[in-house]
Amino acid sequence: MQTTTLDQVAVGQQARITGFSATESHFRRKLLALGVIPGVVVEVRRLAPLGDPMQIQMRGASVSLRKQEAATLHVEVLA
Repeated sequence: MQTTTLDQVAVGQQARITGFSATESHFRRKLLALGVIPGVVVEVRRLAPLGDPMQIQMRGASVSLRKQEAATLHVEVLA
């Protein structure tokens, strides 16, 4: 499986969160509170017209992340 960061995953692809880059603790807590934790499978649903933010689907919920935020999430591409 290919390992990358979430901002590099194409629309329609699924990926499993494997970890975080060094980020500020308040941002990491925000992600954890949203359920963005290692092991969760996410799907990139769409990108805004200028490519930022991106919408991801996970556990039945839709979450929007800035590309800069998505770049801190390490993932394994599944499909």
